[in-house]
Amino acid sequence: MEITGSRGTLRRGLRGSLIAGLALFSACVVAPSAVAARVSRCTGTAEAPGILSGQYAGPVLVEGVCKVDSGRAIVRGNLVITEGSTLLAAYGQDNSRLTVHGRVRVLKGATLILGCEPEHFACFDDPDPEDPTLSSRSRIFGNLVANEALGVVVHNSRIFGRVRQIGGGGGESCEPTGPFAEFDSPVYSDYEDTTIRGNIRVSGLASCWLGLARLRVSGDMRIKENQLADPDAIEILSNVIYGNLVCVGNSMVWNSADLTEELYPRSPEPNTVFGRRRGQCVLASPETEGGEPGPGPF
Repeated sequence: MEITGSRGTLRRGLRGSLIAGLALFSACVVAPSAVAARVSRCTGTAEAPGILSGQYAGPVLVEGVCKVDSGRAIVRGNLVITEGSTLLAAYGQDNSRLTVHGRVRVLKGATLILGCEPEHFACFDDPDPEDPTLSSRSRIFGNLVANEALGVVVHNSRIFGRVRQIGGGGGESCEPTGPFAEFDSPVYSDYEDTTIRGNIRVSGLASCWLGLARLRVSGDMRIKENQLADPDAIEILSNVIYGNLVCVGNSMVWNSADLTEELYPRSPEPNTVFGRRRGQCVLASPETEGGEPGPGPF
């Protein structure tokens, strides 16, 4: 599950450790149970994850560790990943995928891993992670909102509302923590190969790495006041943005990817912006060490 554009050693480390960490999840599961009139819960642990599968008429609460790996899961209402919980929806076998007709909320310390694809983020259950072929495309018809979440990792998805990630992360560090520690992986957030019909805003994040790559955003992309430990972050690559691109107060921003395991030299992957570029995302990031920004656009 390659994290395209991230620094070489970090990219390989995330891929290998996430796949290896899934061996901790046994086949024993805790099925979702009905709570009150139209509320359902999916509960489980790392050793015995709950399974989100089938159709749910109302809202669903994820408590503990849950997976979407047994066919389609369709939530007609909202989906809430409660404090400290984890939802893994990156499985491709059995036509597994997640559809949420309401909004998705990722609460404090919670983790969401949504969607997978062969080229940039292999499905957890792909038979050959070195040469993957499976994919899973998720859909959210409402907004995706994360408030002080530990990590949000989204690939190969369609979000018909806005995306808002405020605060959270694992701290300005690349030490594994929370469910990422189970994978022996640094905490990070990432949005790739996804269509977003509204705005996307990521602000106040303190973590290891943040990437936004190959997105189609109908509104604005606003990346503000984020502090990342890895010098290769924040990578903003090959996006098509129909609104404005605004970057303010971040530790660093790049519109280029590393060519080796070192930070330099870099290969430009510029963004297409139909609105205005503002702040740190006006001129292209340097391609060589000590180089000047630009002269082309970010």
